[in-house]
Amino acid sequence: MQCKLSLLLLLALVSGQSYGLQLASQPSAAKQTTVTISTTRNPVDKSYRDMVAGMKLFEAKQHLHPGATLRFKLLPRQYETKMDGISMKIVGDSFSIPVTLADDQTFTIPINQKALDEDASVNTNRAAGSMTWRVEIRTPNLPRNTRRLGDLRMECEVGLEANLTSSENKVLNTLRKNANWCSPTTGRSGYFFFADIPIFNVTLNHNGRRESLPVNYLYSDLSSAAAKPDFSDKDCAVLLDRTYFLPLGDKSWPDDTLVEFEYMESDQ
Repeated sequence: MQCKLSLLLLLALVSGQSYGLQLASQPSAAKQTTVTISTTRNPVDKSYRDMVAGMKLFEAKQHLHPGATLRFKLLPRQYETKMDGISMKIVGDSFSIPVTLADDQTFTIPINQKALDEDASVNTNRAAGSMTWRVEIRTPNLPRNTRRLGDLRMECEVGLEANLTSSENKVLNTLRKNANWCSPTTGRSGYFFFADIPIFNVTLNHNGRRESLPVNYLYSDLSSAAAKPDFSDKDCAVLLDRTYFLPLGDKSWPDDTLVEFEYMESDQ
């Protein structure tokens, strides 16, 4: 428990803000802002074609993640972002299709030829920069605190293909693909993941071999950052205590390796 409290203090002191367990909850009432659905300016907007391309890559590599499902997920990027009451739709030149958002802010989109032809967008009633988008690929029937490494490898690849990474620059993402950004031969991948709730430790487990991730793989490498790093333009800005990297290119950890989380809340 003392170690966990120390980590929480480190997160708070280094960032200059309270990055502890409260990051898992919604902002306080004093910080919340009201968003008018019908008048959102510069809304969150993603390319429908890019997202479909990511879905097709997922299907093409089904043998690498048998039984897993793909969903997209919305996450807050600013403290004042309200994650309840979000509406979403696919918008083309001549049509609009509503998209159902689950309680956990995940969703799927249908394959629609007209949307492809019109280069439609997928947008919400939130302003650009207020949220980050991620791919969520999960093998069913795993414990709540466990993910499959192969699924997470595919999340990185599909995220690049769908242009849902921290940088939405397509040229940069193309360079990342060519440079095996999701499978570097050594060290951690540059793609960071988000756990469901704040984490204390992450362990790789395969056939009795167990290794905890080093501390610089956690909290967006906060341990080696400057005294007061600026995360304001990063996807992890309000989710720092859930952020982790993985050695995605280390083939000594096969796809069926389990990624196990020890959470800050010990009863989780």
